[in-house]
Amino acid sequence: MNRLRIAVLATMAVAPIALPPAALAQASCGNNGAGFDAWLANFKQQAVAQGVSPRTVAAALNGVTYDPNIVGTDRGQKVFGQSFFQFSDRMVANYRIQQGRALIQKNQALFNRIEQQFGVPGAVLVAFWGLETDFGAFMGDKPSLRSIATLAWDCRRAEMFRTQLMAALKIIDRGDLTPQTMRGPWAGELGQFQFLPDHYLNYGVDEDGDGRIDLIRSAPDALASAANYIKALGWQRGQPWLEEVRLPPNLPWDQTDLSTKLPRAQWARFGVVRANGSALPSDNLPASVLLPMGRLGPAFLAYPNFNVFTEWNNSLTYATSAAYLATRVTGAPAFNRGQGKAIPILSQAQVVELQRLLNARGHHVGRVDGITGAATRQAVKVEQIRLGLPADSYPTPELLAALRAGR
Repeated sequence: MNRLRIAVLATMAVAPIALPPAALAQASCGNNGAGFDAWLANFKQQAVAQGVSPRTVAAALNGVTYDPNIVGTDRGQKVFGQSFFQFSDRMVANYRIQQGRALIQKNQALFNRIEQQFGVPGAVLVAFWGLETDFGAFMGDKPSLRSIATLAWDCRRAEMFRTQLMAALKIIDRGDLTPQTMRGPWAGELGQFQFLPDHYLNYGVDEDGDGRIDLIRSAPDALASAANYIKALGWQRGQPWLEEVRLPPNLPWDQTDLSTKLPRAQWARFGVVRANGSALPSDNLPASVLLPMGRLGPAFLAYPNFNVFTEWNNSLTYATSAAYLATRVTGAPAFNRGQGKAIPILSQAQVVELQRLLNARGHHVGRVDGITGAATRQAVKVEQIRLGLPADSYPTPELLAALRAGR
């Protein structure tokens, strides 16, 4: 599911650059296969200059060709526009919850050892493991070097993928994988947690002690490497990440969303209680009220460790679903859906229209793409406050109609 992170990164990409034929020989990128071979020959020299052995460079890149289908897939990626209900209903499936628990129980010593070393609980690891590849069952089967090299030549995100291509060569040179075993999805992610090659190179751990880091075939290596990466993202040992809560009807809605962090004691004073009705601890642990479907849907307290989920994948829908799945693995019940089917969900086209209207009012929501990211949610909150609507940062038909009318 790191491919979702790739897709989100794609929304920030510049438009392809058109180059005249005479310039292709010296071109730094291209929009088709013309010039690819010359560029790749130059990249091989750069790799050797960076310390990759000539033997590895030849074994990995000789015969690698440009794949227009990869570019077509990249160009055709849809933005991540599903609602939290739509995505979590599909991805936080009972079989993933049950299989995650069973894997922890079966490999308890391994998970205990990893948690002792990195501080990351098994439930968090199996949540990412399940969402990314169904616990290693679906890792992709495309030749990764061909995919990465194609995207490293394509002008859309050339520099990003050149970093990945160099990292992939270093992984091979280190002896972790061979060019033949380096296979994955279309954008070149690798292994049971769909690591980008530079993450593989920098955070990989040889947990099974066989002398190499194999995130494709070794579950212990994959799990420990994921924990190492999560720790690097700022995971705080022994701290919670997400907790379902119940909210009072008079909650100051403008205090909700991830942009506001208050001590848990303050949320308790506002009347927020745990999902079972018991009181929150009256302490200073910072938390945000997260309303993925607005004030009429489920409510969560997101703690500092939740930031790791949004760093892993900056789609709030994915991050919330992964964090929620981890709580289910620990034994938490299914969340309360609130008003459920009565909660309005804007279509992707409607979100695009809303973003354009928000930009016209002087907001900066980033790329107009139909994805309700942090910048769009913040702009929605500002407009809700201005219009006297409950400021829960959730886009609604009521808000869209008001902006259409020029209010």
